[in-house]
Amino acid sequence: MTINKVEIELGGKTYALETGRIANQANGAVLLSCGETIVMATATMSAKPREGMNFFPLICDYEERKYAVGKIPGGFVKRGGRPSEKAVLTSRLIDRPIRPLFPEGMRNDVQVIAMPISMELEAPADVLAVTAASAALAISDIPWSGPLACVRVCRVNGELILNPSIDQINESDVELLVAGMDGKVMEIELEAGEATEDELMIAMDFAHEAINTLVALQRELVKKAGLAKVEVPILAPDPALYEEIATKIAPRIAEFIKNPENAAKEKAIFDLEAELKKQLAEEYPEREAEIGEIVYKVIKKQVRRMILEEGARADGRGLDEIRPLKAEVGFLPRVHGSALFSRGQTQVLTALTLGSLDDAQKVDNLEEDTEKRFMHFYNFPPYSVGEVSPLRGAGRREVGHGALAEKALRPMIPPTEQFPYAMLVTSDVMESNGSTSMASTCGCTLALLDAGVKLKAPVAGISIGLITGEDKKILLTDIQGLEDFHGDMDFKVAGTRNGVTAIQVDTKTDGLTRDVVAGALEKAKEARMKILDVIADAIPDARENLSQYAPRVFVVEIHPDKIGDIIGPGGKVIKKIEAETGAKLDIEQDGHVYITSVDAEGGERAKKIVEGITKEIQVGEVYTGKVTRIEAFGAFVELTPGKDGLVHISQLAKERVERTEDVCKLGDEMLVKVIEISPDGKIRLTRRGLIEGDEDYVAPPSEPRPSRGGGGRGYGGDRGRDRDRDRGPREGGDGPGARFRPKR
Repeated sequence: MTINKVEIELGGKTYALETGRIANQANGAVLLSCGETIVMATATMSAKPREGMNFFPLICDYEERKYAVGKIPGGFVKRGGRPSEKAVLTSRLIDRPIRPLFPEGMRNDVQVIAMPISMELEAPADVLAVTAASAALAISDIPWSGPLACVRVCRVNGELILNPSIDQINESDVELLVAGMDGKVMEIELEAGEATEDELMIAMDFAHEAINTLVALQRELVKKAGLAKVEVPILAPDPALYEEIATKIAPRIAEFIKNPENAAKEKAIFDLEAELKKQLAEEYPEREAEIGEIVYKVIKKQVRRMILEEGARADGRGLDEIRPLKAEVGFLPRVHGSALFSRGQTQVLTALTLGSLDDAQKVDNLEEDTEKRFMHFYNFPPYSVGEVSPLRGAGRREVGHGALAEKALRPMIPPTEQFPYAMLVTSDVMESNGSTSMASTCGCTLALLDAGVKLKAPVAGISIGLITGEDKKILLTDIQGLEDFHGDMDFKVAGTRNGVTAIQVDTKTDGLTRDVVAGALEKAKEARMKILDVIADAIPDARENLSQYAPRVFVVEIHPDKIGDIIGPGGKVIKKIEAETGAKLDIEQDGHVYITSVDAEGGERAKKIVEGITKEIQVGEVYTGKVTRIEAFGAFVELTPGKDGLVHISQLAKERVERTEDVCKLGDEMLVKVIEISPDGKIRLTRRGLIEGDEDYVAPPSEPRPSRGGGGRGYGGDRGRDRDRDRGPREGGDGPGARFRPKR
């Protein structure tokens, strides 16, 4: 097969599209490369439509292959298991913009697979996968009205950067993903540190310039290698049957929708739809598929007609009106932080659990291995919409909604140095009737404040909808389920009083114009301020004290050279500290030691031990130590964990001592003073002057001397005798039990 290739320079990088080299049995297959990143995308369609299907069966998959970055998967299963969270989110990123561009009524199965087969950190594969998927569909014979393109725009030090590297993404305060075509937006994803609406519009305009270039590149490839689009069966009801049934049921549907009690319940409209299908099936036997489609279309038409022609929403609200809001905190007494947030018939229960930094989630994906100390999980149980269904693991929708709220709050979470905890927030939807993800965002804010997490600013979220007619575009604030299902847009915006922190947009149209995007941002801002007022009424600021059931974290700063002393050979020292105190220790490479304990007493003990280990031993200092070894020439006494000194037999008492055992035995506690530290680090001790009754007795201080912190003179063995020195070289914390992590 002929290989066709097109390429272009954009933003200082070369983008190349190629087809004909691999996967030629798919309807469409391309390779999209940028630098050393190569993404393969395929589009395949079944030969026949699926019988009895009442929706378009599109499957989008983003497949991660660790060989693309030269990694062998961790864990026992080297083949890999379920998709990572990043893979799930990227699959959704591909699905949302391409789905609206298929013909309405199409029922042939279509599968789009995007797979990075080589990746460098200078060119992340996720946004390239969306463009590659579009190119595969565009050159195929599958009916589809693309192409489109997706780009990432980041702001680093005030400068907008197109498709940045991983390092630039991590440094940015705005990360915007935009998919679109011909000046219209098909998809928006945003994480930002309080960006203003005007700043976001500038970034979107910047993105569209690049999108137009990448769309033109795909059209060039289509001219060279594109196939003619095939005709597929379209599920469309008989027009005469539609008119006949619509005449019968339209008045009843309109009356039903106008009843606020029905409109307030997401399940009510589905119950009506099922009832009408059952009744009509008896009148029109063997036409059930058409009847289902007709009932759906009549309901959709009535909902839209009321808004476009009468300016009336189903539940009687104004176009900019938010449903009744209610916020409660401290709802669950034993939980570290909890909240119940309600917006009309949407209600979410959110709970926060605090843990040690060791509880942070380890993230292993193609881009980088890292940790998340702030996590949000979203659950959508069937009872929330009055249904019965088996409980299963989180699906793509749950993962996506959880990630959106997590993204909205993440820029507002205090840094580790200020709040050294891992945080797991769980949102369980109690009732659903529109935008539970934004209700979860509000619930997260409330639960975090209830737990005493001092957020940089509270975050709230709202969803804006759209109904379009021939010459009208009406934006709806706080859409409920009915308006989401039968509307044209779900534009979710979360942020603070100062700016936007997260956006997620999906549309059922062939794209959103710039004025719609700007209008949605403005309406979301107005609504967000009202919701933040309700949050402030419930809890104005973070609580001063943590829950009595929350673990306590103590922080000790040491010199980084002392890290090995705390970990010990094979993790021996850190494991001993944890066993003795019940606390957990986490050590950062910059010298911060985070000690987490369920009770304060255990944490304080662990803190004192760490301070003792890292303290510089000085001549003249007095210690209460434990006898660890008896020799004929004296006794070895542990001053701090891992460091001991010798009390020579002549220094055990003022008078002559015949046998060391006459004065002490193993395990005895002994008051000793440092009298010499030799150049090789050996410590000499004495008891003289510390035994009550001696003529030169000096009473020891009533309080232990404060720690001076790390001395920066190498590991502790260089300043004191290491009890394990003769048992082999130090392992520097690489052994089991050592928890030493890079700085977050």
